Amino acid sequence: MSGTRTVLDGLAFGEGPRWHDGALHLSDMHSYRVLRVEGTGATTVLQHTSPVSGIGWLPDGRLLAVAMEGEVLRLDPGGVVVHADVRVAAPFGVNDMITHPGGWSYIGQFGYDRHAEPRQMPQPSPLLRVDANGDVGVAAEDLLVANGMALTPDGATLLVAESAGGRITSFAIGAHGELSNRAVWASLPEGDAPDGMCIDTEDSAWFAAVTAGAFVRVRRGGDVLERIAVDEGRHAIACVLGGADRRTLFMLTATTFGEEDLSRERMDARVTAIEVAVPGAGRP
Repeated sequence: MSGTRTVLDGLAFGEGPRWHDGALHLSDMHSYRVLRVEGTGATTVLQHTSPVSGIGWLPDGRLLAVAMEGEVLRLDPGGVVVHADVRVAAPFGVNDMITHPGGWSYIGQFGYDRHAEPRQMPQPSPLLRVDANGDVGVAAEDLLVANGMALTPDGATLLVAESAGGRITSFAIGAHGELSNRAVWASLPEGDAPDGMCIDTEDSAWFAAVTAGAFVRVRRGGDVLERIAVDEGRHAIACVLGGADRRTLFMLTATTFGEEDLSRERMDARVTAIEVAVPGAGRP
């Protein structure tokens, strides 16, 4: 699309983009690292030994990252430690995460063995919550592949992209992180399975429509406002609004759907950016 520029290339599989501390941060999932991106250069801020995905920050500034096999990692001054072990609650792995200013994190899971043959159908599974002290609990039951998430600026509402449900679901957030008032925020067009997402100041959301090859802006209720198609052969993975005025839409794309060996073989995932009219709001 006209006006799109390449920010970073040569990734294995980019995920979990966040605008934080004046810079873009993201996971290079199958290079097992978290990157801070400034200009067209990237610095590794966390390195692990297995795939990583969602990222966030505790109120004291320490970085959190999801290790997809079932742990939440924390970057302390002395190095990377395990913040929480969620394998009992998520036997088939975890994926995206968002951390609330209050210190608790919401973590999505697949809920089924996506590597099994024959292929399994997604099953409802809990959205998890990890508190600042590492305690693990269930935030909400029966989501269909909870994936990208966003928080409103007042921290009072959580939006969750249910990839297998074809919808964005909202929850009210209580004073201690408890969720209530579950509602369908937007039912999405057929085939627009939502992945990584962000929100803007007009109460709309941008999300990656993975299998449809587009980044889509949708209004509460489901009306599609804008659609940015990705290059042929690429897939939309996740997006975030950032930049000095938060009008830069950073778009993560790949030629794989996240298969580890193929992603590491190709190393052609990338981040592109385009300027949009409406600035970002809340988190990420």
